[in-house]
Amino acid sequence: MTEPESPDSAPTRYSSRPFPSYRFVPGRTPHPRRNPRGHSYGQPESTPGLFPAAQWKRSDDYLYGIDLYNFAFWWESHEVFEGLWHASGRSSVQGNFFQSLIQLAAANLKHFMGNEAAAQRLIHAGIIRLQNVPSAYMGIDVRHLLHALQAHRVGQYPHIPLIEFDQGPGNI
Repeated sequence: MTEPESPDSAPTRYSSRPFPSYRFVPGRTPHPRRNPRGHSYGQPESTPGLFPAAQWKRSDDYLYGIDLYNFAFWWESHEVFEGLWHASGRSSVQGNFFQSLIQLAAANLKHFMGNEAAAQRLIHAGIIRLQNVPSAYMGIDVRHLLHALQAHRVGQYPHIPLIEFDQGPGNI
């Protein structure tokens, strides 16, 4: 398999933006920005805007980043989350949250590429960051995600869990 696949056959989509034409995997597919055959070559880098955490539903960048992550576009989701991280301030609660998502996306990519030691280090770092985020944050049941990540680390789940929005009243 040259491209990763989502562990779930049909995760929910949260954004209407189209996916890139392929998933970037270092050493296997053209670099999206540096290679003339890259899916984003010559396109300007997006600069996601800052938004209050309580208004997460209105951020198409955030929703698209979650879609990219859940559909195994891990490098691409990392890029979106990194833009949001820079916009939100690296040391803010929101910045800490985005940095955890960056680490989880990178962990998925490392896992797919067979670098399990790096994947586990990144998952661990993501878990530590998520422990400093409110238990329900930006539509996500952080406690549930932490539990699923811990279960993955001890071998209960073969894949790093998807990022799912809490379906409770008023969330989606």
